[in-house]
Parts: sequence; C-alpha cells; structure tokens
Amino acid sequence: MASRDLFSPADLDALREATVAAEARTSGEIVTTVVESCDSYEGALWKSAALGSIVAALAAGLWTLFVERWGVVWLWLTLPALTGAAAGFVLPIWFPALHRALVGKRLLESRVARRATAAFLEQEVFATRERSGVLIFVGLFEHRVELLRDRAAQQSVPADSWEDLTERLVRGIKKKAAPRALVQAIEDCGRLLELHGLVRRDDGVDELPNAPRLFDD
Repeated sequence: MASRDLFSPADLDALREATVAAEARTSGEIVTTVVESCDSYEGALWKSAALGSIVAALAAGLWTLFVERWGVVWLWLTLPALTGAAAGFVLPIWFPALHRALVGKRLLESRVARRATAAFLEQEVFATRERSGVLIFVGLFEHRVELLRDRAAQQSVPADSWEDLTERLVRGIKKKAAPRALVQAIEDCGRLLELHGLVRRDDGVDELPNAPRLFDD
C-alpha cells in the first residue's frame, strides 16, 4: 500500500501533534519519514520468474511421464515455461512477503539504511542548534525502521533504548498499525530525550517541520 493511502488526514494530524508535544519538552527535533519502498527490487521478480518457469516445466515433464498425454507436443513444451514465468513474476507483486523473501534480509537492510541516510541529509536533520535531531525512518514494504540520531541524541541516550523503540515500531508496522505505532514512537522518542537531559531551553525554537514526510517512490 502506498504511504499516502495508509495515513488518513486524521493520522497525519495526530503525527504532527505528537511531534509538537514531544518537542515542547525537549531540545530534540524529531523528523518522521515514511516511504512505500526503498527500491523496486526488480531483480527478485526476475528471479521468481525463472524459478516459476523451471518449476512449471518440471511439472509438465512429470505430467507427460506419468499421465502420458502427448496430444499437442509443442503446447506442452512451451506453455508451462511461459505460464510459470508469468506466475513467478506476478506472484511476488501480489504477495509482498514472498517478494521480501526473494530479495533477502541483507539487501533489504542495505537499501533501507542507504535511503535513511539520504533522508537524514536531504531533510537536514543534522542542522539543529543543539545537534539533537532524530530521524524516524520507515520502509513500509521492507518492514524496517531506521532511527538516525545527531551527535547529542546519539551520545546522551543509551543504544539499547533506541533499539527497543525501533522493535516496537516494527511490530506495529507488521500488524498493519503503522499510524498508531508511529505516534507512540514519536512520544517515546520525546520521553527518551527528556529523560536523558536534552530538555527544551527557554529560548527554544522549532527548527524543522513537524509534519511527517511521505514518499511513494
């Protein structure tokens, strides 16, 4: 599902309000970015098509061997491979879990990490006065989350606290409850920053936009 279709206007308002509330207590600047997919992963589709072609051709061979229906030889030689390839290409599109399995965990993690790093730079999460920016990056297709922190947030909050937050958010995405899980993640992020000394200064200003950024490419 496209990220813009997953979040209703009310969901987007809730995310923005959660960010404003979290930043009211801390010097941190929280940026939420959600992408539909970090890559097209077309290689996995062609891999599936090749496997489908092989499986279909093997099934046709076993059929002719044991059932002995050789009426139209050319049909049995061509159609199984073609239909198997077509099915193998289409099935991963219909079933994202199959597509992810064909892509592989390592490549999924690599693409999400690369896209998250690009978002951190493009959205200037590093360019805050306190160096306490936090990017909550979600790859919907990949079912993966990256929390990138600028220097102050990285040094002040223990790594395992961020890992717990990430794991909870991933569970919410897998349960198809991404909007609610993201609101909770933003609230938890604000509490962590406040708990570990990154409190809002009296002259604190809102340096980065509070609305979540959604990308469907």
